[in-house]
Amino acid sequence: MDLHQTLAFALSLAFIIAAAKLGGYVSTRLRQPAVLGELLVGLILGPSFLDMISWPVFAEHHELALVIEHLAFLGVLFLMFAAGLEVELTALLRAGKPAVWAGLLGVATPVLLAWLTFRPLGQSNEAALFIGLVMAATSVSISAQTLMELGVLRTPVGLALLGAAVVDDVLVILLLSFFLAVVGGESSGPGAMLWIFVRMVAYFGVFYTLGRLVLPRVTQWVERQPISEGVLSLAVVVMLFFSWAAEALGGIAAITGAFLAGLLFGATPWRNKIMHGVHTIAYAWLVPLFFVNIGLQTDVAAALHGGGGLMVTLMVLVAVVSKVAGSALGGRLGGFNWLDALRLGTGMTSRGEVGLIAASLGMQLNLVSEQIFAGVVLMVLVTTLITPPALRALYPASSASRA
Repeated sequence: MDLHQTLAFALSLAFIIAAAKLGGYVSTRLRQPAVLGELLVGLILGPSFLDMISWPVFAEHHELALVIEHLAFLGVLFLMFAAGLEVELTALLRAGKPAVWAGLLGVATPVLLAWLTFRPLGQSNEAALFIGLVMAATSVSISAQTLMELGVLRTPVGLALLGAAVVDDVLVILLLSFFLAVVGGESSGPGAMLWIFVRMVAYFGVFYTLGRLVLPRVTQWVERQPISEGVLSLAVVVMLFFSWAAEALGGIAAITGAFLAGLLFGATPWRNKIMHGVHTIAYAWLVPLFFVNIGLQTDVAAALHGGGGLMVTLMVLVAVVSKVAGSALGGRLGGFNWLDALRLGTGMTSRGEVGLIAASLGMQLNLVSEQIFAGVVLMVLVTTLITPPALRALYPASSASRA
């Protein structure tokens, strides 16, 4: 890479990050999550509209798209590491029956309904199941913000929503890793699947034990040494190593290794310190790059071409119906009345980071077409937009003010 290409690369990063932050700012001003604005910026800069990569100043840099993709992958790892840091394992035990049932059925129902819907439409078993897994991943940040504005976040429904999100995230990540390990393997059959399962169990057993017994001691030693940002550097090194080992040794997705590293550091006294540093690194540039890169790889026209509009519409309908029905039924089984169960299911409707990460992995492994990938992005945008007004409609002003 010569100096001219390096400068073009620097200019592209400056442009993308500035545009992403502007989009995120506008989105938050409109009471939407920043990720929504960053995704829209990516769509505008991508082949759907402006096609930034083909501009003369960047067109000569033939490796630009690949380098951005590599940085976006780092953004994914940091994002999953941060998610692991924020999850408390004890929260799963405190979540209660409504949260556990809502999380479980909120994952199972989208997978089943997506397979029943898209398999007859010509998708392979693997693709149909993968679409279901993408739809199973939820993001409750916008729902939590909406409930907070209504003054009902600390009610049983709000607390169940937060707990169900933890169950949902952990379950989707585990299922996604197992699924990718199975479909990505060179062989199939009971013996191969057993070997995959053994590798997964061995990876989790060894690295969880290693993390619980060794990480605190090593971190404590590093903290005492005259190393600039030693604890944060150690956390990044462990996260990257766990990510590599997840695929190389465990045969599972690298994001699972990053998530596990976050869980382990989250159980240490250095959790807040590491979280602050990781958020600074990740959200200053790597995570926005990931979300913009999603848009750079998405062609809306291709998604809507040749009957694609029907496919996108079906994806949105299946995503909404399956999550609302599954999580609401889980809430009802957990003891909620039907209205509170419906509120819980509606709050679980919006999709976000994990679904987009899964879709990106599926695209790389050729599990889904560019049309399906674009449809997933549009599905995430639509479900994110419709969730807040739907929640507000289920909380009349009088009841919200009394809560």
